Amino acid sequence: MNRASLAGLEGVSIGDLAESLGMSKAGVIGPFGSKEVLQLAALERAIEIFRGEVWDRAAGVEPGLERLRAIIDAWLDYLDRDVFPGGCFLTQSACEFDGRPGPVKEAVERGLFLWQSVLEAEAKVAVAAGELPPVDPGQVAFEIGAIAQGVNQARQLRGDERAVERGRRAMLRALYLDPDPRALRSG
Repeated sequence: MNRASLAGLEGVSIGDLAESLGMSKAGVIGPFGSKEVLQLAALERAIEIFRGEVWDRAAGVEPGLERLRAIIDAWLDYLDRDVFPGGCFLTQSACEFDGRPGPVKEAVERGLFLWQSVLEAEAKVAVAAGELPPVDPGQVAFEIGAIAQGVNQARQLRGDERAVERGRRAMLRALYLDPDPRALRSG
């Protein structure tokens, strides 16, 4: 998993996995059969880890705005702690496979669509409860997701130590919540 987060799913091979496990290639091919099946298994596991790190931490919170804020906190914490050394596994996989047809792209797309749906559903609850103004929940979900991808890139590509806090302020604005303007000062 860690290797795939750094080298990408294309950078993972049956031979590398066999070597790291101290097994023969034949011993690894048995359970996986092909590189594509190995990639899909790695992606599935990464999504399970993301779900545990982000959704499971927020699931018990009151639906709507309170849960959206809990999701933001958990998501940014996940990115800040570098759960995977290459950053968000799903974001990295999306960049790697966004222009390629096939089962891996479809699996990435399903994972991202599911997460977008979760965010949109929470935004709908918040709008219906009057916790957010009458806005397009799909737009709120899109903006929060785009900001998280930007935070991941800023941390991983540029080593921006302020990316998580900048992302938090941007996400709060996407929720139509005004973050403390003093926090917006450059520094």
